[in-house]
Amino acid sequence: ITERMLEMGEVVIKFIAAIITLIGVILVYDARIITNKIFGFGDQNEAAQGLKILGAILSIIGMLIIFFVEK
Repeated sequence: ITERMLEMGEVVIKFIAAIITLIGVILVYDARIITNKIFGFGDQNEAAQGLKILGAILSIIGMLIIFFVEK
């Protein structure tokens, strides 16, 4: 495996981690809208809270991946 292939692998991993982080941020920001589309009534508040927590966790995981892939 050459050095160039390792660099390309790092870029791919960083790109995937950035997408994970983006999905997390979208979940935090649009949790209420997403739950309104999924649930017609009922526990929308708890579902929105759950989506926000999931989004925060995904954002943290994505940023940690980017942080630890750095040389």
